[in-house]
Amino acid sequence: MSALGASALSGRRALLLGVLAAAAAIGFIAVQNLQVSAVYYLTPTEAKTRGIAPGTPARLGGLVEAGSLRYDPTSRELRLTIGDGVSRVAVVGNGAPPGLLREGAGAVVEGSFAADGTFRATQVLAKHDEIYRAPSPGATPAHRTAP
Repeated sequence: MSALGASALSGRRALLLGVLAAAAAIGFIAVQNLQVSAVYYLTPTEAKTRGIAPGTPARLGGLVEAGSLRYDPTSRELRLTIGDGVSRVAVVGNGAPPGLLREGAGAVVEGSFAADGTFRATQVLAKHDEIYRAPSPGATPAHRTAP
């Protein structure tokens, strides 16, 4: 092989290595950014097992227990209980509940535990399933009001 052919081959290897290094760097940055924006939460049982200290920011997820959802529009206090079938946590928050929040449905709350064991929510998010049900032909969707 001539010196010119070996030089071209060496240049291609350097270019290939540079492209691979750039792709690895872009992949690393993308993974780091996705980890920051991913929403993880603990179930009430996991939070109890980990012994989350009062005042430590946390995110809990579970089902809103039947009969526990209370909202006082005057004080804007929202109370509910989130359970996972094993443990349950009383949640207190301020502000109107999300439109999809209902008993028996999933919810994720962000905030921290108080010294008395209640969870003080700074944000309440309602979870919903991914199943879309189109209204039957001629039916008015439930979110609209009749004229």
